[in-house]
Amino acid sequence: MAEPIYNVLFLCTGNSARSIFGECLIQRWGQGRFRGFSAGSHPRGEINPFALEVLRKYNHATEHLRSKDWAEFSQPDAPEMDFVITVCDAAATELCPTWPGQPLTAHWGITDPATVEGERLTRLTAFQTAFRELDNRVKIFTALPIASLDRLKLQREMDRIGGLRANNLAKAD
Repeated sequence: MAEPIYNVLFLCTGNSARSIFGECLIQRWGQGRFRGFSAGSHPRGEINPFALEVLRKYNHATEHLRSKDWAEFSQPDAPEMDFVITVCDAAATELCPTWPGQPLTAHWGITDPATVEGERLTRLTAFQTAFRELDNRVKIFTALPIASLDRLKLQREMDRIGGLRANNLAKAD
């Protein structure tokens, strides 16, 4: 029997960088086993230009990306999510919509690169750092034997991945 394709929704407040990274990364590293989505509780309405620059640097398609409200994914015709992952502390504390299908949820806090001020290189470096941290977490997640783990073990693994600090991510991979 073929393994199912899992839907993963990445959430943050603005849906302009971190959650967008998650959407792209799960598509890449999931190699057809995962479908990525992203949304925000208060979407900015556009993708941050630095986020687009980083995604293009690593050869991710960006034409299809858009900043969207998480309410889209609580509608009856929305794809049913298997996993919902918050990537910013603000979204993790907000009251989320009810997700159809009772997906597993986790918080993988990534520092918001959009709040970094300074010269262009400083700001770009912040986006690259956020991208790499999420890239490592997504690689670990997509390597899990999801079909053979029960919900409790899978929840523990998702929480463990979320608890990894940046300096430990390379060791865990």
